[in-house]
Amino acid sequence: MKAIVRSGSRAGRAARTIGGGVLVLVLSVGGYLGVLHLTGNFHSVVAGALYRSAQPTTFDIARYQKTYGIKTIINLRGENRGSSWYDAEIAEAKQLGIIHVDFRMSARRELTQAGAADLIGIFKRVEKPVLIHCKAGADRTGLAAALYVAAVAKLGETAAENQISIRYGHISLPVSAMDRTFEALERWLGFPDS
Repeated sequence: MKAIVRSGSRAGRAARTIGGGVLVLVLSVGGYLGVLHLTGNFHSVVAGALYRSAQPTTFDIARYQKTYGIKTIINLRGENRGSSWYDAEIAEAKQLGIIHVDFRMSARRELTQAGAADLIGIFKRVEKPVLIHCKAGADRTGLAAALYVAAVAKLGETAAENQISIRYGHISLPVSAMDRTFEALERWLGFPDS
């Protein structure tokens, strides 16, 4: 009977230890994602050329222009006339003399090679520095940043793939449209098969 009690107490301690570890992990990831939200998920991709963020407020846009010299905003959510966030972004960009470009991407559907080529073409033509954003700055913005790093800055596959990562709030899964898109475009981008 004592062996069963000891075994049960060891199992209980193990369960508490595992549960505590899971709780710490969940709180850590949740805290990190909260920090991303509070900071607008703003990051430099290529200093002086490309920056990424979540949906910026008018205050953010003015601050990013003053601090980083933003000359172009590429909105990856597409045209949304009548939406308060969109109308405010357009008005602030116009007031500050920032070029505004709409490029509609879906976080749930893969971007085609033609769509990727269109976006890369926009990156090459617009005045820099550029700010790209979607809603959270994690998925669509991650893929767009990866395409810039791969095709415009030519910093390599690893640097490009790092743009689509948990660091920016993206959870990589085989079913993720952004992960599948980049994987499908790797050969076209000049990267060897993995």
